[in-house]
Amino acid sequence: MTLLLALGAWADDTEESDSINKAMQVLDSFMYSFNARDMNSWSETLNYPHVRIAGGKVTVWDTKEEYSATNVFNRLTATGWDHSAWLSKDVVLVSKNKVHISTVFQRYDKNNNPMKKYQSLYVVTNDEGHWGVQARSSLAP
Repeated sequence: MTLLLALGAWADDTEESDSINKAMQVLDSFMYSFNARDMNSWSETLNYPHVRIAGGKVTVWDTKEEYSATNVFNRLTATGWDHSAWLSKDVVLVSKNKVHISTVFQRYDKNNNPMKKYQSLYVVTNDEGHWGVQARSSLAP
C-alpha cells in the first residue's frame, strides 16, 4: 500500500512538472513572437476563446483569425516601446491541464532603456494537446 501511494504521488509530481515546463515554454514563445511583432506566431501561443483583462476592460477573441487581425504594435511603438522581457514568472497554481503564472514584465525602448514594469497573471491551458495562454490579466494599459 505504501508503494502505491508513493507511486501515485510521484505520478502527480511528474504531471505537474510537465505542465509547468510546457506552460513556461508557451510564455517564452509568447514573448518571443510578441517582440518579433509577428501576429500570426503570437496568436499560435494562445488558446481560444482568449481573454485579456487590462486597461479597465475585458476583451475576448473567439478565434486565432480574430486575434491575428488585431494590431497592437502601432499603439505600443507610439509610446517609445521597442521590446519587452519577463523579469519573473512564478507558478501559483498547477494541475495536469492548467497553470496559473504570476509574472512581472518590463517594457524597453530601442536603446534597451527600461520604460514601464507591470505585474500580470497568465492562465496557460492544455486544450486538446495545444498548450496556450487562455487568459491574462495585467495592470498594463
